[in-house]
Amino acid sequence: MAVPQKGGGGGGYRPPGQGGGGFRPPGGGGGFKKPGGGGGFNRGRFVPRKEAEHRINHFIRVPQVRLVGDNVEPGVYSTQDALRMAQEQQLDLVEISPNVDPPVCKIIDYNKFLYDKKKKEKEMKAKSKASEVKEIRFTPNTDDHDFDFKAKHAESFLKEGNKVKAYVQFKGRAIQFQERGQLLLLKFAERLAEIGILESMPKMEGRRMLAMFAPKGKKK
Repeated sequence: MAVPQKGGGGGGYRPPGQGGGGFRPPGGGGGFKKPGGGGGFNRGRFVPRKEAEHRINHFIRVPQVRLVGDNVEPGVYSTQDALRMAQEQQLDLVEISPNVDPPVCKIIDYNKFLYDKKKKEKEMKAKSKASEVKEIRFTPNTDDHDFDFKAKHAESFLKEGNKVKAYVQFKGRAIQFQERGQLLLLKFAERLAEIGILESMPKMEGRRMLAMFAPKGKKK
């Protein structure tokens, strides 16, 4: 607790009413000041701690909790019993579902729990990055060797999680061979069937016939 200090500037006792020093009644400028005022109690030294992501151990202040996990018999326990069990295992009591009654807790190594959680979030973020659209270009007269070469590229793109936009480019009088272009794209779809999904049937856009392929999800 802060200690009341004498007001005023100079030394010695001064009778009431003479000068700026001496005893002053409560409410005056000097003497003891309440916390939060300009002087006395120094709030600046008390920096609030950042709120933890989970309540753990003695910060769990409810009377009882529901324990789950592999290293305990699941059930409702008093918080003191749950803390004792955690201490016996040299682990932490961690509140994982605070919005139920009673809150759900686990007895785990909290630092390892946070590390694994951040690692998983990082991996999920890396996997969820926006996929690119890779283009594969054909002509109505694409031969088998060129077709196979481009199909291998498309398979690689799909395995990397990218989409593939395959199109047949018609130049000049080649526009009359649209049926040939459609057959070529359907053959391409058949080649990619195990790893790619044809999102829609081939269609004309200007002088191009397009087909879009998406990576096929992993089988469960």
